[in-house]
Amino acid sequence: MPASTPPSGPPQDDHMMDDLVFAPEVATVAASARPPWRILIVDDDADVHSTTTFALGNVNMQGRPLAFLHAYSAAEAFALLRRESDVAVILLDVVMERADAGLQLVRRIRDELGLHDVRIILRTGQPGYAPEMEAIRGYDINDYRTKSELTRTRLYTAVAAAIRSYEQICALEANRIGMERIVAACAQLMALHGVRDVAYGILAQAGGLVGQAADGVLCTRETGSHVGTSGGADGYGRLCVVAACGASRDLDGCQLDGQYDDRHVTRLALAAEKTLAQRACSADDGMLALYFPGKAGRDFAACIPLGRTISDVEHRLLKVFCGMVAVCLDNCELVTDLNKSAFHDPLTGLPNRTRMVELIDARLVKAADNGAVLALVDLDHFAETNDALGHRFGDLLLAAVGQRLCTRLAPGLDIGRIGSDIFCVLGDAELVQPAQLQTLFRDSFHIDGQDVQVSSTLGLVRLLEHDGSGADALKDADIALKRAKLQQRTGHFYFSRSMGVEIRERVRMMHALRSGFRRGELFLHYQPQIDLATNRAFGAEALLRWQHGDGHLVPPDRFIPIAEYSGLIVEIGEWVLRQACAELMRLRAAGHVAFTMSVNVSQVQLRHPHFLDMLRRALDDTGAPPAFIELEITESMAMEEPAVLVETLEHVKRTGVSIAIDDFGTGFSSLSHLQRLQVDRLKIDRTFVTEITGSARGSSIAQMVVQLGRNLGLSVIAEGVEDERQAQILRQLGCPLAQGFLYARPLSPKALLAWLADETVTRAA
Repeated sequence: MPASTPPSGPPQDDHMMDDLVFAPEVATVAASARPPWRILIVDDDADVHSTTTFALGNVNMQGRPLAFLHAYSAAEAFALLRRESDVAVILLDVVMERADAGLQLVRRIRDELGLHDVRIILRTGQPGYAPEMEAIRGYDINDYRTKSELTRTRLYTAVAAAIRSYEQICALEANRIGMERIVAACAQLMALHGVRDVAYGILAQAGGLVGQAADGVLCTRETGSHVGTSGGADGYGRLCVVAACGASRDLDGCQLDGQYDDRHVTRLALAAEKTLAQRACSADDGMLALYFPGKAGRDFAACIPLGRTISDVEHRLLKVFCGMVAVCLDNCELVTDLNKSAFHDPLTGLPNRTRMVELIDARLVKAADNGAVLALVDLDHFAETNDALGHRFGDLLLAAVGQRLCTRLAPGLDIGRIGSDIFCVLGDAELVQPAQLQTLFRDSFHIDGQDVQVSSTLGLVRLLEHDGSGADALKDADIALKRAKLQQRTGHFYFSRSMGVEIRERVRMMHALRSGFRRGELFLHYQPQIDLATNRAFGAEALLRWQHGDGHLVPPDRFIPIAEYSGLIVEIGEWVLRQACAELMRLRAAGHVAFTMSVNVSQVQLRHPHFLDMLRRALDDTGAPPAFIELEITESMAMEEPAVLVETLEHVKRTGVSIAIDDFGTGFSSLSHLQRLQVDRLKIDRTFVTEITGSARGSSIAQMVVQLGRNLGLSVIAEGVEDERQAQILRQLGCPLAQGFLYARPLSPKALLAWLADETVTRAA
């Protein structure tokens, strides 16, 4: 709150109602001769007390100064109010000893102390503790503001309005019936929803306060952005009638733009113009005009034809009514805006994910009758379009797609936007067909002077086959969409129960793997690699294993893809590398100093920005010599983004670590890329080794890999060797190295040492 010198007069603020004077000013009485307005500040923060008194200390309101009382807790405030009288305004913190301390104090002030005149302004530094509308209405809270928005001017405005309200209530105590009617009227208005309903209520309640049937109009001056035009020299639009009743009911929803050749309409228009311009209520020439200030300059005016002259008491009642109704209108518009923000996409105006879940839930109740289908429409390559042409262009494209879905699809469908580039279509099965949806994208979109061709991929769910909530249906549709994108772009896929089971199993295994890794359920086995010329081991491949808590082994081909998908492979991969390096050092300590350790590295690991740092740390921390560490990458990985991989592998080679390509022969390698990668070894895939004894093709591919390795100066090793016949053929083809069950199954560290100790290299059965 700014600590500036208080102004000599009331601040000129858009939110002030200086013309709405609730009671006549007594200018002849000096300010010093009149008692001050007593203001009670209730807050557990001493700084709030000091800043409030500093901001308002030198201010006169209604010709009277302010006097401040202070309480630092709800209990202290309650005790003070029991012994003090004539407190005009309470500035009350919402959250003090408890989250609801402020509201509970309000209840005790009203119910136990019976203080119904004092005005209460709730303040909070924690907007998340905003009181519910029910509490504001039920406990007669004058205003509610966050401390951050209460600048000095707004604090003055709030307190001034509260003091004037208090003065008027005291002055009209004798006319309690009128006041009760006002409170009852505003309570009924607060129970209404939507500006239009509240507007009708205002006309009805205002008519009741002056003893006549509802009649007249409530209107506002819309800006050009609201109505699509600019009204006049002042830049505002024309008067729009929000609600009309009685003899004026034909004006409901119309504009008071001078097109009506009717004296009654002209009188209404002139009265509304005057009221909004002067920001004041009036009752002249048989027309009651009430002014309701609104936020963001959107003020309201109610114009009601009068059948008689109203009294001064009625004038004051109506002015109090206006002050309370203004808050009601503000809250109503706020709720409307929040509701729109909560349930609609701000860019396209379509229902958002939250709203679509509600619509799907409603459809699920009757899905058995209409066979509804939910479709997700994903724009292909939208991210690239956004990056290339800019976010403004992307927003225009999204708006155009939403517009086309709404205008070209059959009526009766629910259409929403639930993600950055994902739209949702919900309706009867015959209306939500993949072919119809794809047809919408055959024509290009004209965006910002450019024609853009867009395609889409669809994921669909038949609600007849769905068990669960609307949110679950969206998840299932998203699963189908991902499957469609994996198969092919511009395609579609319907969700099936088996897909749901598969996804749930994957998620279950992902959590189990994460927990198992933390509990130490993962371990390494080592499969020896053999020099075919000597039948002796020269190295081993580290192989990851997982023994679940219940004792059963989970196959690597099941859990490793899950680890890669979840990103956990990065952490697990670092642990594997460290374990393998540490095992190599134990083998060297046992005398196997020329032994090589091979470690598999996934694409996710290699792409991680800190992979090289992790590799260097593992080597440094364990002391493992880089020359005896080999990293294995798959052939398919080597061929994906080869330019990026070349740079990464160059850095790996500089550490002294060697590189092998695993499963060689199963992909489509480019020889030029292979040379650029500077690998050290090729591993013939076990598929070709298995076929080597019974298929000319298998033998030919194995021979080709051996010859390729020889020509490129690369070492070659065959994996999956299971019988002596395969080993013999590999020797004949010139393959120097092998690994497989013929020599040894994967061994525990202890078993590997024992196996290596046998110089004859006992082969597994």
